[in-house]
Amino acid sequence: MAQMTAFTLVMGILYIGDIISSKTKAWVSSVFVCAVLFVVGYWTFFPKNIVEIAGIPPVVATLLMYLLITNMGTLLSIKELGNQWKTIVITLSGITGIVVLLLTVGSFIFDLETVLVAVPPLVGGVVSSLIMSEAAQTAGLTSLSVLAILIYVMQGFAGYPLTSIMLKKEGKRMLEKYRNGQWQPVNEQKKSSLEDSIIEDETIPKLFKKVPKKYHTDFSRIFRLACVALAAYYVSVWCSSFVSISPFVLCLFFGVIASTLGFLEKQPLKQANSFGFAILGLMLFIFDGLKKATPEMLEELLLPMVGIIIIGVAGMYLFSAIVGRILGVSKEMAFAVSLTALYGFPADYIITNEVIQSLTEDEKEIEALTHHMMPPMLVAGFITVTIVSVILAGIFSSILLSL
Repeated sequence: MAQMTAFTLVMGILYIGDIISSKTKAWVSSVFVCAVLFVVGYWTFFPKNIVEIAGIPPVVATLLMYLLITNMGTLLSIKELGNQWKTIVITLSGITGIVVLLLTVGSFIFDLETVLVAVPPLVGGVVSSLIMSEAAQTAGLTSLSVLAILIYVMQGFAGYPLTSIMLKKEGKRMLEKYRNGQWQPVNEQKKSSLEDSIIEDETIPKLFKKVPKKYHTDFSRIFRLACVALAAYYVSVWCSSFVSISPFVLCLFFGVIASTLGFLEKQPLKQANSFGFAILGLMLFIFDGLKKATPEMLEELLLPMVGIIIIGVAGMYLFSAIVGRILGVSKEMAFAVSLTALYGFPADYIITNEVIQSLTEDEKEIEALTHHMMPPMLVAGFITVTIVSVILAGIFSSILLSL
């Protein structure tokens, strides 16, 4: 397949996803639509490496991941990150719900080995899936080795639409409060009469205020962003000798610190006119994983896969709703942040953003909803996919190999 043919096809799928999401006002997520279309494509005429042919090989996707996650960090301040403690507690409670229900109810329906292999991929990403897949292969459980990958590939089909529904309900509830004057978002509480000049000043980070504006080019913004991501990478490498920390987790925190100190502006990729392409690359990388979901694989493992996902999501909802109520967070928002375990970044950002855009066209309302929903969704995605799931994979793989 020619490169431009591949690129045009995948862009057509992304556009169809946007159209359906817009028509349904985000009740049907664009990520879900695109995932279905990619699966159909792989089962029919798509070459397995269509994403790579289109110009997004894994090495490019990894680069974009570094830049995007660091860019996402600039949306948060150190104080705001600390304020997300409720999100962290709720997210951990959701994961606890998955583990508890699957180890109890799930173990009665399926065998213990199946449950052990399925849990880490269900609450995480590709790393935990690969750990459990290799552990199952080492234990001689070939079909379960495939199940680990399949859970990772297919869990988004449950997560995408459920998250859209929860965030839409939460957004409508908060918009009604906002319009009635019953809720003032944090970002508006902090604004002064000099609001416009402050917003304008944020386009230039405070450490570089004395640098002439003509030197603040797109390349300068991407260069500083790359410097921060590079620092996160080397700190991760340095720490690897005594503790394993994902460089992507560090990218988020380094982005927060760099923005707070005034080394990076808010959302440098957007200001460098590069954000759209970066998201495009990451989206295609996600859908590239669907090439592993063959019809034969689905037929063989359909029952355990569906059963495990249903039981896991039920446990997640039950535990997160209870803890959310205790902490004064709506059950919709509590469930939404827990659901990030099923897909992580960048899908958490994309789904949240498209829901907000579907609810209102007013810039102030968009900003209010973004400050309310985006930080907890981003923080939750990193807690589940990049930290907790890898820890669980290490524990569960050891148990599996000892059986």
